Amino acid sequence: MEKKKTALGAGRIDFKKYGDGLVPAIVQDYDTHKVLMLGFMNEEAFIKTEETGKVTFFSRSKKRLWTKGEESGNFLLVKSVAVDCDNDTLLIKAHPLGPVCHTGADTCWSERNHKDDFLYYLEDIINLRKQASADESYVAKLFAKGLNKIAQKVGEEAVEMVIEAKDNNEKLFLDEGADLLFHYLVLLNAKGYKLQDIVEVLKKRHSK
Repeated sequence: MEKKKTALGAGRIDFKKYGDGLVPAIVQDYDTHKVLMLGFMNEEAFIKTEETGKVTFFSRSKKRLWTKGEESGNFLLVKSVAVDCDNDTLLIKAHPLGPVCHTGADTCWSERNHKDDFLYYLEDIINLRKQASADESYVAKLFAKGLNKIAQKVGEEAVEMVIEAKDNNEKLFLDEGADLLFHYLVLLNAKGYKLQDIVEVLKKRHSK
């Protein structure tokens, strides 16, 4: 953790504003800017977060400090911490080491509020469904067949889209384009990459 970015000092945060000594802590993905989750910190949790560089909350159900990822290994590595104008709410930008939500999704809002980022939402769903039974999920069935089969499927969909591009059937062309994009997202996941990795490549090209 880079101290110069995160060392607010607990004294700047009003932990006494609420009777339980807790303040809300919103966690945002440092790279994608997606809101990942909301937790609560007391002063001890905040200090531990600063010291370890891993987001640590106070669990209201367990009544103890809880470092996100302590069981799963999906830690949230702190990149920066900011306090709001009332000194009673934290915004933490972090790098997630895996899915954040207990459902296996990248964010706790993946199942509900991704209307403006549907491709990222779809990416979350692919990541979730690959863990299902191959008998229950098409995505899981693809992963069960291995990387070569997934790559082959992308090639097949690309050929089908090219064929439809030569005709004037708009629906078939768009359907094949959707199939190609979906299977490409599956391939990205299988290779250990995310859509954001492709976006970053495009951004770098655009800036040249």
